Amino acid sequence: MTTTLSREQIAAIAAEHERARRTATPIDPVTRRHPDITLDDAYAIQAAWIDLMVADGAEVRGHKIGLTSRAMQQAMHIDEPDFGALLDFMFVPSGATLRAAEYLDPKVEVEFAFVLGDRLVPYELGRDLTPDDVYAATDHIVPALELIDARSHRVHPDDGRTRTVLDTISDNAADAGIVVGTERMSVADARAGRLRWAGAICSRNGVVEETGLGAGVLNDPVMGIVWLADRLAGIGIPLDAGETILAGSFTRPIDCRIGDRFEVDFGDLGVITLDFD
Repeated sequence: MTTTLSREQIAAIAAEHERARRTATPIDPVTRRHPDITLDDAYAIQAAWIDLMVADGAEVRGHKIGLTSRAMQQAMHIDEPDFGALLDFMFVPSGATLRAAEYLDPKVEVEFAFVLGDRLVPYELGRDLTPDDVYAATDHIVPALELIDARSHRVHPDDGRTRTVLDTISDNAADAGIVVGTERMSVADARAGRLRWAGAICSRNGVVEETGLGAGVLNDPVMGIVWLADRLAGIGIPLDAGETILAGSFTRPIDCRIGDRFEVDFGDLGVITLDFD
């Protein structure tokens, strides 16, 4: 790893992010204070923050992949996706009402999630991971919404400077919540190509804001899981049985405002709703 921050600095910044989450009070982006931090620094901060939440009683229930589209990677000046962890308190049911005051700058993205039935670790297979390996480890696939947030200012109020991808990665890849649908797609259907053509219509307050297809994620959402499993294996993190893995968004983020109601129609995979009070 190539880091520029000390262990003490990483721990302090992780604690700042946790305070920001708990108090809904944004902090300065890391790169504003440490402009020379590396990708390894950012993931070290993320890992320290996750460890802090787990030490306080949270449980890692899965992982997410972000920045899966080429356009988003170019906009964020990165040449690969990013990742974060899903904690147990982030899971909310369809039909839930969330308090907008508990978030800083919430947005919704539309995705598919793989629910694993078996452990998925590339080095245990002794070869490169394939989509077939992912499907073999998958129990089923569900529609999902990801709630993203920014514990550090997306745009700083003092000078309008926007945060970078390193700030987002430090911020647990902007993870804030996940809403999982109840209808399931079988692995057999996904293998047959149905997942690439599965899509959704996302409406906010009755107005269609975004539509998209699963193929918007690396041409096939399963490829996001392949990438994530390989990336996490490189730092010793397995994808375990029972975990939920968000494969990446096939829509742009949509702002969540007080009074907003989201209805996301996945066709025969059902409808997910979410309200902000």
